[in-house]
Amino acid sequence: MSAEWQKLRLGEVISLQRGHDLPEQDRKPGKVPIYGSFGITGYHSVARAKGPGVTVGRSGASFGVISYSPIDYWPHNAALYVTDFKGNDEKFIYYFLKQFDFQKYNSGSAIPSLNRNFIYPIETSIPPLAEQKAIAHILGTLDDKIELNRRMNETLESMARALFKSWFVDFDPVRKKQAGQSTGLPAEIDALFPGEFELVKGPSVTEPVEVPKGWRVGKLPEAFEINPTRSLSKNMNAPYLEMSNMPTDRAREEGFVLRPFGSGMKFINGDTLIARITPCLENGKTCFVDFLKDGEVGWGSTEYIVLRSKPPLGLSMSYFLARDENFRVFAISNMTGTTGRQRVPAESLTGYEVIIPPAELCDKFEEFSSNIFKKLKATDKETGELTAIRDTLLPKLISGELRVKDAERFVG
Repeated sequence: MSAEWQKLRLGEVISLQRGHDLPEQDRKPGKVPIYGSFGITGYHSVARAKGPGVTVGRSGASFGVISYSPIDYWPHNAALYVTDFKGNDEKFIYYFLKQFDFQKYNSGSAIPSLNRNFIYPIETSIPPLAEQKAIAHILGTLDDKIELNRRMNETLESMARALFKSWFVDFDPVRKKQAGQSTGLPAEIDALFPGEFELVKGPSVTEPVEVPKGWRVGKLPEAFEINPTRSLSKNMNAPYLEMSNMPTDRAREEGFVLRPFGSGMKFINGDTLIARITPCLENGKTCFVDFLKDGEVGWGSTEYIVLRSKPPLGLSMSYFLARDENFRVFAISNMTGTTGRQRVPAESLTGYEVIIPPAELCDKFEEFSSNIFKKLKATDKETGELTAIRDTLLPKLISGELRVKDAERFVG
């Protein structure tokens, strides 16, 4: 470690204070972020602290969780916040505290609790301001790129979901053609949409349903397999997905672990997994599996349902159906069981009616969505690599084990 680094007590580096209470009924519409124990919990019209700012979760599961606000904000009383950086770089302090092992300094008992006076005497090593800024710049650049990737993927998936809703739920191209308006679509896709609707009687309703002319209405099992049969030998090591690791969009490799198969739902690439318990279903836990090896079977909790598109529907359509609000409302309405432990019986989904478009249009949508999924997967891979680099550099830079110039070469 460089001799330029100073040995200081934490209380000489920053000052901390408990945040300020703000009941829900007192919050007014605004753009000021409210930082609670785990980060942003809402917005308000008034700020109580100047940005940039840093907060620290002070109790329970949020104990030691560090958040950074680049703008003026409201620190909630579920967290401590830095009131004085004492001349240190704010972003460096954020990374410095993220690396800090708060678990060693729990002042609570059964429930972890953070007391600022308890941690102020702790000895630390702090680099000079110029090096602080350089460290913050390196780590911040990586975090900015990770965040940019996250937002880009969010936008790309929103585009695909919006297109699914426009074509297969709201029937926007059909309505525009019926009204004599341009659909704005390429000619070869425009030609696949009819210019009028017709009334079709569904299999389980007495009243006819208005659908694009030439499209069919059927029950869910006509177009989608529910919990299709998969083969996996007992005690065979296979990718396992715990419900707590199930995402709200697509499956990611880092959410899986290898575990000997015991019992549970089995799935392969192209399957969609839907949480069937409350509150996971309401929270949108749904994922599309697309990273398993050829022929590989994954497995996991019995608390989700496996859905797979049948031809002519493309495989991604099961995912977009599962994310559709109408489908989720139907699933939630079929929950059974006592409060807090309600589940959707898989067989109840057989009553859901779907509108089945022609094969050519399904192919066009699958071509679009599969390209989107490829981009999402490539970005996820890059994000994983960037995250690994950041997590490797963080402790080494904060401790002085790795100097800035060496870190810049490493990132390069």
